[in-house]
Amino acid sequence: MQLQTQTRPKVISVQVMEDRIDAATAIQFKERMRDIASTGDQRMVLDLARVQFLDSSGLGAIVAVKKLLGPDRTLDLSSLTPTVEKVFRLTRMDSIFTIHPSLEAAVSHAASA
Repeated sequence: MQLQTQTRPKVISVQVMEDRIDAATAIQFKERMRDIASTGDQRMVLDLARVQFLDSSGLGAIVAVKKLLGPDRTLDLSSLTPTVEKVFRLTRMDSIFTIHPSLEAAVSHAASA
């Protein structure tokens, strides 16, 4: 699972460089995100612009990362493709996560909070 990170003041942005987060990649995704989360105490933004497919395992991995961060750190999402956005809407996870239309909007929001 290839993830690209950028550390900014108050925010770590993580861009998923794969087109799927599914049963085959969810464990790798969760492990990589755990490693990234352990490097600081900033808020996190997960950019899903390249992700075209997300199954229940992938959704579970994203939720697990949110839980890993605990109540003091947030995980915002950005740039959901229509298919991925539909998964979040149908499972009502769009009410659990803050979802931004772009990475820039998410980073700006996270940095100002």
